[in-house]
Amino acid sequence: MKNLQFRTLTVLTLLFGVAHAQSGPQLDLPRVTLSAGIHQVDAQVAQTPEQRATGLMFRGEMPQGEGMLFVFEQASAQCFWMKNTLLPLTAAFVTDDGTIVNLADMKPQTSDSHCSSKPVRFVLEMNKGWFAKKGIKAGSRLRGAPFGTPN
Repeated sequence: MKNLQFRTLTVLTLLFGVAHAQSGPQLDLPRVTLSAGIHQVDAQVAQTPEQRATGLMFRGEMPQGEGMLFVFEQASAQCFWMKNTLLPLTAAFVTDDGTIVNLADMKPQTSDSHCSSKPVRFVLEMNKGWFAKKGIKAGSRLRGAPFGTPN
C-alpha cells in the first residue's frame, strides 16, 4: 500500500511539475534573424515538440518586429490554434525555400484550427497585422539561415 501511495505521489508531482513548467511563457529560446524584403524579423525558434506545443502561450505582449519561427522535421500540413495564447497573431506558413504559401489571422484564446494550404516545415507567427502592414502576402519570400539564404 505504501508503495502504491509513493507511486501516486510521484506521478502527481511529475504532472504538477509539467503543468507548472508550462504555466508561463517560454522566453529563453534560440533566436534567428530573418528578412522579408527590407523588413527584419527577430524570431525565437521553437524546434522541439515541447517548444512548439507551448509556442507563444501566456505572453502578454510581443514587441513589433519580433516573432516565433516553428520548425518541423518534415513538410506536412501544419495546423495551429490559440489555446492559452493571449495575443492576436498572424501565422505565415512557409516552404523550405522561404516562400509564404498562406497567412492566417488568429484570435486569442480560441481553439479554431488554422492550417497551411500546402505541406510546410516552417510557420512564422507575428503580431496580427504585421505582415499586412508590410505588404507581405502569400507568394512573398522570407530569407535567412533556416531557408538556406542570406538575409
